[in-house]
Amino acid sequence: MLRSLFIRIMSTMIRKALMILPLWVANPTSGAEFQLVEQQELIGAATVIAARYEDTFVSLARSHNVGFEALRRANPEVDAWLPGEGTQIIIPTQFVLPRAPHRGIVVNVAELRLYYFPDADGRRVITHPISIGRMDWSTPLGTTSVVSKVVNPSWYPPQSIRDEHAARNDPLPRIVPPGPDNPLGTHAFRLGLPGYLIHGTNKPSGVGMRVTHGCIRMFPEDIEALFKMVPPGTAVRIVNQPYKVGWGEAGLYLEAHPPLLELQAAVEWTPTELTRLFVAATEERRIEVSWDSAERVLQAARGIPEFVSIASAQGDLPQSLAAETESDPE
Repeated sequence: MLRSLFIRIMSTMIRKALMILPLWVANPTSGAEFQLVEQQELIGAATVIAARYEDTFVSLARSHNVGFEALRRANPEVDAWLPGEGTQIIIPTQFVLPRAPHRGIVVNVAELRLYYFPDADGRRVITHPISIGRMDWSTPLGTTSVVSKVVNPSWYPPQSIRDEHAARNDPLPRIVPPGPDNPLGTHAFRLGLPGYLIHGTNKPSGVGMRVTHGCIRMFPEDIEALFKMVPPGTAVRIVNQPYKVGWGEAGLYLEAHPPLLELQAAVEWTPTELTRLFVAATEERRIEVSWDSAERVLQAARGIPEFVSIASAQGDLPQSLAAETESDPE
């Protein structure tokens, strides 16, 4: 009963999400691009696919332009390496926009995702999955900018990284030239933060995980597409927002991700933190919140925007679905 109810609720959420989108251009080679209407804070639509026997979360992540960890969180009961023929898999391609100015590049390390607002009016956004630094090599937070753009960059590994590789009996040269062994891939943005870049990769299977030494890594096709659009001087904001609250046409949504371990104390969930998020989201528009629903979303931290309005929690299901739910045998 619970499984069938979950599937029907997810289908309802997907149908509603599709209704609120003025435009969604999805292409696995260039990510997803959205035209935003005024005050729109929810973009995209989750989809459900049936796995093929050869699928893994690594292959699905790249073909659907999502991250590995995002897939794993959205499908906690599915084997990431052997999903199995016909297994239903949620593709988490719906997002609440981070609370940041809609200008330039916004990186939310908590969800392992980058948002690019190419226009001065902030009415268009392009989004891609990313990798960030491991816990002992955290990607720094703050505001910076794109200082320069480099095609076929050479890599100058700092001494700390060379020491780490030497300890593993895998010595690195002082300079790694362009080519298949260069972890920066074929395109890179140099940031105003010394030593940090947004770059491609020669190991795309790691995109969507915490695997870097602090840089922001993208699929090769994603960085190549972004490289053509982002001019030097573009603002870059790196934020840590594991919990995001935003408005969709049907009401208020909450999207929750597990906090990064080294930053968990700063965003540990409490009723006060949840209240702060909802106060910020409802300053101009009022709505009743289902606190029980919100707490469940935070506890599960699946990275999928979910309804937390009273209307959606109690009376917003279509009549056909409500009737099916009431008649389900135990």
